[in-house]
Amino acid sequence: MKKINLNHAMFSHAEFVVYEDDHFKATTFTYPSGVEGLRLDNSKGHLVVLPFKGLIIWDAIFEGISLKMKDMFSQPLPGPGIADTYGCFQFTSGLLGNGTPAPEDDYQLHGEFPTSKMDHAYLTIADDTLTIHADFEYVKGFGDHYLSEPAVMMRADSGLFDIHLSVTNLSNYQPMPLQYMCHMNYAYAENGHIEQNLPDEAFQLRQTVPAHVHPTPEWSAYNDALKASGKLINDLDDPNHYDPEIVFFSQNLTQFTDQAEFRLHLNDQHNFLTTFKTAQFPIVTRWILFNADQQVAAFALPGTSTPEGKAAATKAGTLIMLKPQEKRSFSVTTGLEK
Repeated sequence: MKKINLNHAMFSHAEFVVYEDDHFKATTFTYPSGVEGLRLDNSKGHLVVLPFKGLIIWDAIFEGISLKMKDMFSQPLPGPGIADTYGCFQFTSGLLGNGTPAPEDDYQLHGEFPTSKMDHAYLTIADDTLTIHADFEYVKGFGDHYLSEPAVMMRADSGLFDIHLSVTNLSNYQPMPLQYMCHMNYAYAENGHIEQNLPDEAFQLRQTVPAHVHPTPEWSAYNDALKASGKLINDLDDPNHYDPEIVFFSQNLTQFTDQAEFRLHLNDQHNFLTTFKTAQFPIVTRWILFNADQQVAAFALPGTSTPEGKAAATKAGTLIMLKPQEKRSFSVTTGLEK
């Protein structure tokens, strides 16, 4: 296996090929905003990741099909939180607190990790895989101390890729709260159809309205009718009612299957896939939004809890408490299946 350490000197406004073989190509560059980017190509398409900024997957295009949501950002922007650069395909939501904080929570939207500055980044290349790795040490005096190790693995001749994360509590004596959601902002597919190896009854419409959602009378009526029906949206055929957002939460998925599989069929020829072990991610969220500025069909957001905040997870009993020196690892396979 080959390894290539990345450093900031490798990134400039001119593209620089750091690796190339018969299967892969890795190219560094810097956006006009100053954010460093890394493009990873295979025969099917490419990913653009931000190796020193949360290892965010900024873009994903395979077979000429863009996987990411329509958004308002032409490039990643610097900023302290994910809302400052909400144009990406995927980010890590968490890790000490995740999702939309409730009034009793004390952290920013989607937690401290998404735009954190990575300490190191490097590539590993095997016969048929190319992986970008990063790591970040979080430490606060009189607070939490952890090591996070995100990675994204691309396969040769495939539109599927793996998103990995390992988190280690570096404290020698105190437990650490852990909430994680693999937040994939998939493109909205007009008249797309979603299927999963789970019963529709495993999902429930979100019962609360978070602070960032501003209901209209029409949306409230639609939301109330949807709640009363118990229906899960599997067909993207009513975009006039997806603004503000429509959100579903699952029950504990471990009671239904060990390996969850979700597909969004764009048409007869192509579909997106997300699959993961439910022991790692017992909760999945579905987020649908459609307006002139933002269009997203996040058909499966795997998480350790719902994205309603740390206080809600504590109340629901889904907040993980990592023991001193304990390590947890997570993995999601996603992308264009065909």
